Amino acid sequence: MTVLHTERLVLRPWRDSDLDPWAAMNADPEVREHLGDPLTREQSEASMVRFRAAFDRRGYGWWAVEVRATGEFIGFAGMDDVDDGMPFTGVEIGWRLARASWGVGYATEAARAVVAHGFDTLGLPEILAVTTAGNLRSQAVMRKIGMTRNPADDFDDPDAPEGPLRPNVLFRLERGAATAAAGGAPGSR
Repeated sequence: MTVLHTERLVLRPWRDSDLDPWAAMNADPEVREHLGDPLTREQSEASMVRFRAAFDRRGYGWWAVEVRATGEFIGFAGMDDVDDGMPFTGVEIGWRLARASWGVGYATEAARAVVAHGFDTLGLPEILAVTTAGNLRSQAVMRKIGMTRNPADDFDDPDAPEGPLRPNVLFRLERGAATAAAGGAPGSR
């Protein structure tokens, strides 16, 4: 499995030792604010199993993210095929970090590495990102990595209940536009 390195982060395969901090993250209502209900430990463990299997099957997916200097697990970043039933198709980028890691640029740094991998290694023509209309932090990261939003692409998530999780925004980044936006994003090894 490919490992991505940035100045401060390592995006790597999941380890069994990631389960405790991953489960703690997913049990945090603030981390889950724009995602839905907090997850149980069993649900978090099941997601790790799915992430590993997807990487084995496709060669891309969700990496565990750790801080290079300390080896501390702080969340995940990566890409996945857009879910069936959405009003668009393609490959979607995403990230989720523990609250203690918010506000220091880790999400942007990880996202840039994932974008570079998606375009340079996988040869994707376009990368998408989706979040709830109210998730302004993630939308700021999307803009920082050069993604753009056309309000005509916004949609209601068919799998979300009525309420704040239903209205979603779609951001796009085309391969040609990514070079300037990546700001010299590091590659992979």
